[in-house]
Amino acid sequence: MKRLFAALAAIALAHGAAAQNFPSKPITMVVGFEPGGGTDTVARILAKTLSDNVGQQVVVENRAGAGGDIAVDYVAKAAPDGYTIVLANVGALAVNPHMLKVQYDPMKDLTPITMAVVFGNVLVVQPQLPIKNLKDYVDYAGKRPGKVTFASSGIGGAGHLAGELLKKVAKIDIVHVPYKGGGPAMQGFLGGQVDSFFATPISSIGGIRGGKARAIAVTGAKRSKLLPDVPTVAESGYSGYEALNWYAYLGPAKMPRQIVDRLNKEITTALKAPEVVSAMDKQGVEPQPMSSEELARYIRREYDTWGKVVKEAGIKAE
Repeated sequence: MKRLFAALAAIALAHGAAAQNFPSKPITMVVGFEPGGGTDTVARILAKTLSDNVGQQVVVENRAGAGGDIAVDYVAKAAPDGYTIVLANVGALAVNPHMLKVQYDPMKDLTPITMAVVFGNVLVVQPQLPIKNLKDYVDYAGKRPGKVTFASSGIGGAGHLAGELLKKVAKIDIVHVPYKGGGPAMQGFLGGQVDSFFATPISSIGGIRGGKARAIAVTGAKRSKLLPDVPTVAESGYSGYEALNWYAYLGPAKMPRQIVDRLNKEITTALKAPEVVSAMDKQGVEPQPMSSEELARYIRREYDTWGKVVKEAGIKAE
């Protein structure tokens, strides 16, 4: 028995020392999407500054597929030592579990570290349509039930959910047209295949400035820095409406508190660095660090909110 206690004490001391010396080797930041996408871009912007801050290389590893689920599942099964973390999005944590048989429980199998960034989508319409603002859009769709189409980057994505929420609050029947990614969706929109598109600001800004897309509303709680003249949906008559994209950092369950606090501190510091803020502004996203506890509550609210939307709208996976 004494030997058992001694062994347990030695393990505890070793874990404590490891936490105090963290990080002593490179950290892997897993991303659930291909290089070049929004999540990957944010991860790489942060990785360089974070590497400089912690004195160890932070390596971005892409494990794409299943709307980010593959990456989240991989990290949920990793050792809870802080050396494998994931930058996950709203879909993988708050939407997909309601539509798919995911192999992880976002509330039990992960340790929230901090929110990274948040941003709303922008509703753009074909410039030849007689639509100047959201009221025009709702009126136009109301007179053509089941005929006005809206694109998104995929079933269950933030753009799709933004459209479903607008359908609900504005009581209109618009038809969802999912694409396999934001790039193909924008190509479809510019090609005239759909009437409207809930797009990310960075992917749509070129079309808006070039007169090939008309921006009529953003889905966040406040206006986009890239599109300061475009009102929010809430400002346009639907108070309380909010549909955000967000990317958050999490690790496996049972991470030592000391390591969670260190990662939170270092990521928060990186998010506030002038070069990071500037780079994020150019992407149309807003750094929004928070405590581990705040992130846990945020994910729970989003999980419950979008679970209801998925159920009420009858959204099914592809």
